[in-house]
Amino acid sequence: MDEHIIIVGAGHGGVQAAASLREEGYAGKLTLISADPELPYHKPPLSKAFLKALDAEPQILKAQAFYDAQGIDLRLGETVTAIDPEAHTLTLADGDVLQWSRLLLATGAHARPLSVPGADLDGVFYLRDCADARQLREAAEAARDVVVVGGGFIGLEAAATMAMAGKRVRVVEAAERLLGRAVSARIAAHMLAYHESLGCEVITGAGVERLIGENGRVRALVTSDGQELAADLVLVGIGALPNTTLAEQAGLVCDNGIRVDAACRTSAPDIYAIGDCVSFPHVAAERFLRLESVQNATDQARCAAKAMLGQETAFDAVAWFWSDQGERKLQMVGLPFGVDREIVAGEAGSGAFSVYLFSGDRLVAVETVNRPGEHMLGRRMLAAGFSPSEAQILEGPAALKAAFMGKA
Repeated sequence: MDEHIIIVGAGHGGVQAAASLREEGYAGKLTLISADPELPYHKPPLSKAFLKALDAEPQILKAQAFYDAQGIDLRLGETVTAIDPEAHTLTLADGDVLQWSRLLLATGAHARPLSVPGADLDGVFYLRDCADARQLREAAEAARDVVVVGGGFIGLEAAATMAMAGKRVRVVEAAERLLGRAVSARIAAHMLAYHESLGCEVITGAGVERLIGENGRVRALVTSDGQELAADLVLVGIGALPNTTLAEQAGLVCDNGIRVDAACRTSAPDIYAIGDCVSFPHVAAERFLRLESVQNATDQARCAAKAMLGQETAFDAVAWFWSDQGERKLQMVGLPFGVDREIVAGEAGSGAFSVYLFSGDRLVAVETVNRPGEHMLGRRMLAAGFSPSEAQILEGPAALKAAFMGKA
């Protein structure tokens, strides 16, 4: 069989994998397949800068010239309908069958649907790709009353953007606080106060009972505690589900994503998987996890590229995330498992502070608001396994950096 690596999915992970394969010396045939007709683009701006201007275009990851120069066959707007692990083939929606020697699945995730009466009304939006963002942006121009369902990153990023554009915004979160799966209670409380300062009304501890429509279009949302909220636009951001249908139909082991090992190998020979669609053994957490982040997808892409070329490798990158909400840059590094102590550096009221999270004496995560330098230091400390003392943290970033450099 001729060498032919096919990558399914051209998000951040898929594009990085193609680039890394060439960087690692792979000279064989390389195909990158994307169901999205757009040239691959950055996803994070879609809930922020992209929504602000009707003429804004997506920020592309690589120009077409890159794919041409690297000999990458970029096939846009094409959908893979089936994979045959034994025959080493895949089938496209148009009936074309492609042979591969190794296959990388970077199929990402899709928005978790809102399952209540009225969820199919016009004026109800999700935000996962550029097509979603264009539709949302156009609708937001004429919208007055916006309800965001879900107090996670995407929902709050869009809420801040629309509130700053003069919309009346309400956020409905089923949990008792915002960002419950992502950050500490202290950071969540700060972000709540910030969103309220923008004019957002935040309702926690309430789900969605139903949506009310008029002439087929949403006009109100009813919460589980009986509040009726006027809405001519509803944005749903209640999480994402991994795109595992292809893998499942092909007989690959899936459990909260496509199950892979430390080298991003699936249960089938010559098939690898990365990014939002995979569940992998996380070294620091000592358990299988599925992480949705650009960093995770691109770092796994580099790992998978090496593994596909026969290099010994294991994914052990420190997890980090970010969320830009209005004038607040929220950055997190590490995973807050087993946290029993936290140390706060700086004043939350100033709009710039950090929270250091510990499990016993071990630093497991650092959360920062508008302190990017401290975030970068946190990444270095966690990667090195360095756990500072409370005194070192409270002395300030300069002293903390000096303490770290002295130990490194």
